[in-house]
Amino acid sequence: MSDFADWLKPREPSGPTILARERAQSGISVGELSRALFAGDDYLERQARILPILEAEPLFDKKQQANLSRPDLYKLALARAKLLRRLVDKHGWDINDYKLAETLVDDVSPYYLHMHMFVTTIREQASDAQQAHLMPLIESFKIIGAYAQTELGHGSNVQGIELEARWDPLSKEFILHSPTLTASKWWNGSLGRTANYAIVVAQLLLPKPDARTGGHTEYVSHGPHPFVVQVRDLKTHQPPKGVVIGDIGPKFGYGTIDNAYMLFDNFRIPHSAFLSRYAKVDPETGAYSKPAIPAVVYGTMTYVRSLIVHQSRLSLARAVTIAVRYTTIRRQFRDRDNTDGPEVAVLDYPTVQIRILPLLAATYALHYTGLAMQKKYSDARKEIEKGDFSSLAHMHSMSSGLKSLCTNIVADGIETCRRALGGHGYGGASGFTRLYPDYLSRVTVEGDNWMITQQVASYLIKRMTEAASGKPGSDASHLEILHAQASGRTLHPYNILDSDTALVKAFRRRASFQVYGIYVNRVLRKTPWTSLMIQLNKASHAQSMAMIVELFYEAVARNEGLSPTIRAALLDLYRLFACYYLELEGNDFIRAGAVSQSELNALPAHIQQLMAKIRPHAVNLVDAWMIPDYLLDSALGRYDGKVYEELFHRAHRLNPLNKITFNPNYWEDEIVKGTGDNWSSILAKL
Repeated sequence: MSDFADWLKPREPSGPTILARERAQSGISVGELSRALFAGDDYLERQARILPILEAEPLFDKKQQANLSRPDLYKLALARAKLLRRLVDKHGWDINDYKLAETLVDDVSPYYLHMHMFVTTIREQASDAQQAHLMPLIESFKIIGAYAQTELGHGSNVQGIELEARWDPLSKEFILHSPTLTASKWWNGSLGRTANYAIVVAQLLLPKPDARTGGHTEYVSHGPHPFVVQVRDLKTHQPPKGVVIGDIGPKFGYGTIDNAYMLFDNFRIPHSAFLSRYAKVDPETGAYSKPAIPAVVYGTMTYVRSLIVHQSRLSLARAVTIAVRYTTIRRQFRDRDNTDGPEVAVLDYPTVQIRILPLLAATYALHYTGLAMQKKYSDARKEIEKGDFSSLAHMHSMSSGLKSLCTNIVADGIETCRRALGGHGYGGASGFTRLYPDYLSRVTVEGDNWMITQQVASYLIKRMTEAASGKPGSDASHLEILHAQASGRTLHPYNILDSDTALVKAFRRRASFQVYGIYVNRVLRKTPWTSLMIQLNKASHAQSMAMIVELFYEAVARNEGLSPTIRAALLDLYRLFACYYLELEGNDFIRAGAVSQSELNALPAHIQQLMAKIRPHAVNLVDAWMIPDYLLDSALGRYDGKVYEELFHRAHRLNPLNKITFNPNYWEDEIVKGTGDNWSSILAKL
């Protein structure tokens, strides 16, 4: 229904006018920068081809999804997942087309675990015969799989999971059994209501070699191993006897996915359920052959961690895009030293810049880090398939450390961006109501961010120990610290304000110094591990941050084909990222002899100078991510700048609550005028 509000316009200058001016003032070619970011990938072409198809489907319209209940959100997500899979057949999409479409729809799809952890585990852990049987069923979606490792009582401590897989030598079957309530599988995505198969990780229990089946048999645990198990009937979709399974209920986010609980009561599965590419149980003798490298059975977690690192930059880029565009348009207060002037753009305040512009730099830093992580994973998998496991430890450490640090940066960064938006950042039209709670899962999924840094630190201690013993090829920064400590020599600090390579070296030295500290405490002084946990976490983050800084610099420095304007802007982003995080932990760099106190004191002013150089390019730098409005789903971050028009439109015309006339009189039972709804009818729906 039309009313006088249809004729009202925001005051000038309007959002479109402001953004047009911002884009014109920057010499950065958005197209050139986008092509450079996605060089070697057909991401931009793929998005341009797929986005119109999604936008034309009414089922993918996002206008009302924020008003749905959790059961309805899941129903909508499953309907969308089915439609996406049909579009694969209709348009001949490949797997990357499908995954990009899934990203644009922005549901955590009920098929998500099937497409990622389930199929990855089968590819990496199943024997050739198992793959030949399962892969056609998986790829055709004849079966839908999930990944069931985490339990009610154990998450990050995989070795502590309680579910048992006991070998029965008479029937040549495994018996899955949950001996306690805490042995219940928990948090397993896509399994609560969707999947009919699951990778089930359980303690492998085998009879002792001299045990006979006549009386009581003693069993020995060989640790957690993966099994592929059918957990629902393919026709009725009901679980078989001996399996209790369901959705765990509402969560902080992820309303569209069915995270599960699952218990087994002496449930028998065939020998063929044991994934046997690396570990084997002889069906005749029950003899166990362990993997040459035990950690190889955790390849799925490494894959997902590398994927999380790669995806992190897009999640942060969404938040930063909204923040930059909106704070550029939003005007608040006049300059205290020029009270006759116009109100100031929020992004022109240094107190806002210091929150948003380092995060803008971080999107680019994480982008190049994610590319490197994906390449490292791909290369390592090729080597493993050839029987070369030499890169496995480094890949595992790298993925664990970067997963921990990157997800911390992004989770904190999304919330920082939201707060920088002021009151409107709290609204449902901000674009953060799904982005933020959904992303928060990343700091605990696939290993709690504090816990997995212990794995990184263990690897780093080993590398420092090797350097101390004179092993060839040891890290140069490790050797520098070892030699300086042995000789009592003071290391000369780097000139970080005038040299980009000095910044890289400063982060390396800080990392090696911290690793040296835990090496001394743990290896030389035999300090208990638990008392070192805070140091271990800091050393892991220092190492991962050094890696990010170095990868960022190398990516920009070697890309000489860029225009001078873009290259200069990327170098300034690199400097801002490095200097910002260096100042945050400045004392660590001082203790490591990586920087001088005078340069550390000069950093705040230097950071402000860098932000002033980046500020004119901010809008174009976020535009280069080419994130469509459909994915942003934000009134505040619209590409065209029509912020206030869209905020009012969503509130006045789209909000279903405004289409209902309520009865506020407390002495009357009626809730909704003219409907007969009362307390009883409301209670009946709860």
